[in-house]
Amino acid sequence: MPEVDLVFPRVWVEFPDPADDAQLFRCDLTWLTSNWMCIFGQGCPGIYAERPLDGCCTLGAHFSDEDDEKRVRGFAKMLEPEHWQFHAAGRKGGWVETDEEGDRKTAVHDGACIFLNRPGFPGGEGCALHGLALRQGRHPLETKPDVCWQLPIRRTFRDVELPDGTSYTEVSIGEYDRRGWGPGGHDLDWYCSGNTEAHVAAEPVYVSNGPELVELMGQAAYDELVGLCEAHLRSRSALAIHPADPR
Repeated sequence: MPEVDLVFPRVWVEFPDPADDAQLFRCDLTWLTSNWMCIFGQGCPGIYAERPLDGCCTLGAHFSDEDDEKRVRGFAKMLEPEHWQFHAAGRKGGWVETDEEGDRKTAVHDGACIFLNRPGFPGGEGCALHGLALRQGRHPLETKPDVCWQLPIRRTFRDVELPDGTSYTEVSIGEYDRRGWGPGGHDLDWYCSGNTEAHVAAEPVYVSNGPELVELMGQAAYDELVGLCEAHLRSRSALAIHPADPR
């Protein structure tokens, strides 16, 4: 598969959070102005060769915190059998499980996330929680676990202390590449963020994933990011283009 190297030149920009003086954003313009898009159901071969139709849903989704699980639980209660293939299994045995490290996640059922409707299911294939959002006129980020709607955007936090004794929180917005999955990320048979097959969008990531970025950054910071991305697109050199993008 035509996947690019993990390490290549990137352009980052830093700017203060308009809504919080104690925060500074550090954003990967190379990633955010790339032509990546999710190609689930449009050629995605899945992260494991033996499960080509699962996309990245094979392992289930870890919850970011208790609030994340509570929010998803509320929407899971709204799912009916005609729209959730494994409704009976989820109601009977539960749709949450604990991994080896004691972290809570969506259960794996029949080889993949219990919310993943398989091809041929009359209620529609794909994430049942995603389908619920579309039927209710919501954005899927409202109904799905945080990690599901954030991928492959990665937000990280770092406390920075300056020589003058002041400090701030650095919030990085970048690409959730293989390394974001931990050591196991290198064992995935296919992964989208650095693969040329997924860099086929008509709009850059900062536009197509605008709602997700607003949720991660806040509206004011996102508005500033848009201006910086637009300036970058007008002036960028070949050095700053994501290597998976078409040339």
